[in-house]
Amino acid sequence: MIKVLFFAQLQDALGSDSIKIEEDSLSVYDLKQQLKNDYPTLQLDGVMVAVNEEYALDEDIISSGDIVAFIPPVSGG
Repeated sequence: MIKVLFFAQLQDALGSDSIKIEEDSLSVYDLKQQLKNDYPTLQLDGVMVAVNEEYALDEDIISSGDIVAFIPPVSGG
């Protein structure tokens, strides 16, 4: 199982701060595609992804037991 965390407007769009994915392993890219299919209201363009508190690239592999965070862009002055 992979725990996926959402913040800010992603949390609002989903209506929850986290979900659980029943997968043994998949790439960050594959997880993004699965989320886009399962939750079409999520806007994942431009978000940063962290796996176990380290930023991850699309080709990085997520394994069962990992915690993935989707972090939207932050603006301010």
